[in-house]
Amino acid sequence: MKTISVQISEVEYDTYGLSKDRFYFSEIAGLIERQMAKQAMRRCVTIAEQNGLSTMAMGEINAEIKEVRQCKK
Repeated sequence: MKTISVQISEVEYDTYGLSKDRFYFSEIAGLIERQMAKQAMRRCVTIAEQNGLSTMAMGEINAEIKEVRQCKK
């Protein structure tokens, strides 16, 4: 097994919810992946709000999906 040293800011330490000083790479990768997914979700919500999609009812969303699927056939 290899050991590497990584320095991060206090803000990043808090942002990623780190609570200890030693992690396996897979743990760090998972933490970063979850944080990136949260950021992507926030961007999606912002885009939806900007384009008026955030006010759509579930039935409207399902109808849009159905229409797109039918057009692909």
